[in-house]
Amino acid sequence: MNQLEQLQKITTIVADTGDIDSIRKFTPEDATTNPSLVLKAIQSGKFDHILDALKKQSEDTDDLIDRISVEIGDEILKIVPGYVSTEVNARLSFDTEKTIAKARKLIGLYEQKGWSKDRILIKVASTWEGIQAARQLEQEGIRCNLTLLFSMEQAKACADAGATLISPFVGRILDWYKKETQQEYTAQDDPGVVSVKEIYNFYKSHGYKTIVMGASFRNTGEILELAGCDRLTIAPALLEELASTQSPVVQKLAPSTDVQPHLSPITEAEFRFAMNQNAMATEKLAEGIRNFIADQDKLADLLG
Repeated sequence: MNQLEQLQKITTIVADTGDIDSIRKFTPEDATTNPSLVLKAIQSGKFDHILDALKKQSEDTDDLIDRISVEIGDEILKIVPGYVSTEVNARLSFDTEKTIAKARKLIGLYEQKGWSKDRILIKVASTWEGIQAARQLEQEGIRCNLTLLFSMEQAKACADAGATLISPFVGRILDWYKKETQQEYTAQDDPGVVSVKEIYNFYKSHGYKTIVMGASFRNTGEILELAGCDRLTIAPALLEELASTQSPVVQKLAPSTDVQPHLSPITEAEFRFAMNQNAMATEKLAEGIRNFIADQDKLADLLG
């Protein structure tokens, strides 16, 4: 078996793309999208026929972006058997109530197309406000994927909120440390890999049900070092590399057999202080939100 086939036996593989052809090729369980991937999908021209129809239905750009995001999700849902993640507008990352309203709207659009909300993960940035929005949405039966996650404090708050899934980033953490330290890292001491391992082990040792899905990979070494993680969302180029490599895959992560009680929930003050003390997490979270907003603006210009 190739590495992708071996990995699929111990980890649920998720396609990190809006490219329909890639999803068909690699047959992942789930798929994730974000504003950058939606922009790329639109730029491919494969959704021009859908865009033309939607423009006749709506002249509001924000509404059009919501609808095209759901149209892309609809096409993906026809292929994958599991979840599709659709992201809330990054401009709402610090507004709990508007995040909740946007999530409800997206779920409503999916339901109009015949999809159960059980198949959808609403992606929300792991700000304090985003996490509290997820708490409310989960209570309503709307499942959430907390993204742009770079720290244990974010992971703790997401688990406290009952989030269905978190997407701790690997590659962006590595990027920060390489720039900060001017050092190179192996897969074993990669700071992003170490972060995801710590979060995974914390969740499993304390019995938290939130799914850990490693994301934002720079190379297959990072992916293989997290073999056994609940889920891994992987871009098509790295899926291709795994599929064309025959080397053995060794499971690196497994659930704990000694489960301790949950810890006391992290407070808002504790969360904000911990984030303030973590330069990497603070900078990468802010940068990620800015970049998603920038791509959303590009998408708006393209649709305008």
